[in-house]
Amino acid sequence: MVEIVTLDHHFRDTDQVIASFIVRKGADKILIETGAYATYEHLEDALRKEGYTPGDFRHVFLTHIHFDHAGAAWAFARHGAMIYVHEVGAPHLNRPEKLWNSAVMIYGDQMDSLWGKMEPIPSVQLTALRDGDRITVGDLVIKVLYTPGHASHQVAYDIEGNIFTGDAGGIKIGQGPVVPPCPPPDIDIELWKRSVDKIREARPHTLYLTHFGPVTAVEEHCTALRNILDDWAGFIYPHYKNATPREELVSLFVQYTREQLAHTGLDRHMIEQYEYANPSYMSVNGLLRYWKLKEEGRLQ
Repeated sequence: MVEIVTLDHHFRDTDQVIASFIVRKGADKILIETGAYATYEHLEDALRKEGYTPGDFRHVFLTHIHFDHAGAAWAFARHGAMIYVHEVGAPHLNRPEKLWNSAVMIYGDQMDSLWGKMEPIPSVQLTALRDGDRITVGDLVIKVLYTPGHASHQVAYDIEGNIFTGDAGGIKIGQGPVVPPCPPPDIDIELWKRSVDKIREARPHTLYLTHFGPVTAVEEHCTALRNILDDWAGFIYPHYKNATPREELVSLFVQYTREQLAHTGLDRHMIEQYEYANPSYMSVNGLLRYWKLKEEGRLQ
């Protein structure tokens, strides 16, 4: 039976925003997600409390290449780790300039403080994954599920009924609700819902969310995620059709999502946790782009 340890990166000095996971079975172990390099020292501290250093992990699995999931992967590669990622994402970790430059357009001078640096990973240390792959690390068997919708290169990992969802499983912090991170450029609501169904159909007993931690009420969670995807897309649609000015729409959407969170009883600290994990304003552009591509017939 596997043992799973959730590690907190204390992103922006806040708890329960970004997680990595140690998965071990006997003497065999892997790490899932590395977080950003900006929180690498926090991850080192969390590993040390479990009796490890980054160099102890020879196999590191990423759900996708966004900075909050993969930004520190290169540091583990420097220690000799093999990095596992979907085949679409692998070239971007080998040559991260395009990924970095795209992020600079969004975050500007906040790049260093939020994410830290990102350096290339040699291609020989990247294992490109496809749907249905099975990776064996000693007694650990990791099944790869391709789960796009949030990102075109998003995968989840099924290990003995524990599914590590990345962002395909949404964001749920503590007893708060599940919400979907919808940044551009890959948001596809129908595809995402099919990925949620795929996760559900694998019949996991526990989901492990990078934002944040284990979820055991799998059916309820998946249903709620499908509903909130439709809800958020539905909020944006009339504004897309009416060409609401972006600044006005961002203000309206941020207010809408914050009211949703407050309505569930979350306090100010928990709403801040959600905002750090999923900045509301970023979902506006992602969902606007979704409706534009859908109207143009470029999405199924």
